Amino acid sequence: MSKSEEAVDLARLPILTSSAQLVVEGSESSSEFEFGMIVAWNSFSRWAERCMAAAGAPELTMTEIILMNHIKHRARQKKLADICFTLNFSDTHVVAYGLRKLVALELVQAEKIGKEVFYSTTEKGDKLAERYKHVRTTCLVPSLDETMLERLGSAAALLRQMSGNFDQAARSAASL
Repeated sequence: MSKSEEAVDLARLPILTSSAQLVVEGSESSSEFEFGMIVAWNSFSRWAERCMAAAGAPELTMTEIILMNHIKHRARQKKLADICFTLNFSDTHVVAYGLRKLVALELVQAEKIGKEVFYSTTEKGDKLAERYKHVRTTCLVPSLDETMLERLGSAAALLRQMSGNFDQAARSAASL
């Protein structure tokens, strides 16, 4: 039996409510989704930190790994406000601290253009990103079968949609 034949249709499994205190009748899956995101985020963070450590930068935190990969994306200079906006960070101080650390480690460079500071990866940062990609390709990618890869696109779209829902709910909660 192939991996795709063994794949479980998760939509047909019963909901095991791990966040029972949040359940509202008829929306049980929303509390289960939130709990699933917590578990997935912690697993993803552990994976990314271990991947980066294997690539040669064990001192980087999850935030710094996210920043490093985002700054490397499309090899374009990026400013603090755009980084925060794109990655949906509300605390610019956390991002600014991470950027200062990446600059100090010579993985990222800061260039002042007019009144703005733009960030881009250095040659050292580019090499680290390539090693990170190699570790990811070696350790993670082989575990993703064709069926899972197809489902990941839909999952990513759902996560983006839920991000918007959570942002709107946060604005509503802030006005209470």
